[in-house]
Amino acid sequence: MIVDVSDLGEAAPFLRKSEKEIMKMQTLPFDGKKKCWIPDEKESYTAAEIKEINNGKLTVETVDGRMVTVKEDDIQQMNPPKFDMIEDMAMLTHLNEASVLHNLRRRYANWMIYTYSGLFCVTVNPYKWLPVYKTEVIAAYKGKRRTEAPPHIFSIADNAYNDMLRNRENQAMLITGESGAGKTVNTKRVIQYFATVAALGEITGKKHVSKGTLEDQIIQANPALEAFGNAKTLRNDNSSRFGKFIRIHFGPSGKLSSADIEIYLLEKSRVIFQQSGERDYHIFYQILSGKKEELHEMLLVSTNPYDYHFCSQGVVTVDNLDDGEELMATDKAMDILGFSPDEKYGAYKMTGAIMHFGNMKFKQKPREEQAETDGTENTDKAAYLMGISSADLIKGLLHPRVKVGNEYVTKGQSVEQVVYAVGALSKAVYDRMFKWLVTRINRTLDTKLSSLESIIN
Repeated sequence: MIVDVSDLGEAAPFLRKSEKEIMKMQTLPFDGKKKCWIPDEKESYTAAEIKEINNGKLTVETVDGRMVTVKEDDIQQMNPPKFDMIEDMAMLTHLNEASVLHNLRRRYANWMIYTYSGLFCVTVNPYKWLPVYKTEVIAAYKGKRRTEAPPHIFSIADNAYNDMLRNRENQAMLITGESGAGKTVNTKRVIQYFATVAALGEITGKKHVSKGTLEDQIIQANPALEAFGNAKTLRNDNSSRFGKFIRIHFGPSGKLSSADIEIYLLEKSRVIFQQSGERDYHIFYQILSGKKEELHEMLLVSTNPYDYHFCSQGVVTVDNLDDGEELMATDKAMDILGFSPDEKYGAYKMTGAIMHFGNMKFKQKPREEQAETDGTENTDKAAYLMGISSADLIKGLLHPRVKVGNEYVTKGQSVEQVVYAVGALSKAVYDRMFKWLVTRINRTLDTKLSSLESIIN
């Protein structure tokens, strides 16, 4: 049954044109022998009309009135107006680069960010909130074939879900693109869809230790991971600096049964260094936001990111991002995921310790190549938060034990070597903390219920 546009609510204008608009486009005059696309330095391609052909060269008039001479091989054919803003570009009469770019641009100008291209769904990031992910939109796409509804990530998800139930085979969804394309958001929307249409419901006889239902926990895994694994880059204010592989498992009746996440390639170097215009991981600035005063007392930190070397090499704020509110969202997500207070604040303490690591100072001993501490305030704070001896930490940095043959010897360190060791230790601690976070989330999402098939993101 084809989706009734009225069922989409306020999302309708962002997903499909009205019949009046379609009719208007189909009646526009068009001469397929004269209309074409020609290369353009600014726009990649621009529309033109052929005026004269002479020995393989064409004189064309562009839409802005310029007369240009181009080679016949450089032009690309234009599709009739009835194909304007088409939902599946595989249906174009002339499937060429210029026509694909024009169709995506026209749809994007009308805030239609989803377009099919055969088996694929192409998404163009609108960089603003659109009302296309609401509950009524999910309901409209449930159980519909791709041809029965406008292009949407929900349609891809629903078809994968129904193919899994029908064929009893695992399904996979690959979400790929350059930085800022919208991979993180669309992954969240896929999870939102599955959590809604395949909600677990009540399980009699099962005692829930955590506060949230399984569908809540699957959704809330994202804010927790984003806080510790996402950061502002030059191209994206919320860029995932790690790869993730998400499996969502379903029971025999199609209900959610469990989920698990695998992560890889966390950008550890960002912990200690950021380019101009970029930020460290969100969690550092969330903690420094001042939203939870007890954190500042517990972690012995201020509310000024510029007080911390590891957090202030790039920018410290992001437009339209409230770090205080994001901290509360992170905190709530960890509660719903069943983190104990010790586990939650333990993660915060490790983050605070890394901030203090970046402020450690060292100096060269007079007439020696050996480094020594230039004050121990930050070392003491980091050691306290990590639950270790400050003296042992200093000793390990200044005089590390290295294995030579079958024996261990104590090695002297220059200031440069100690600073390098502090950076390496900070990256290693953050990396292990992030892996622990994922393992802890997986423990919550593993319900031990039987599952037959899964969908992989």
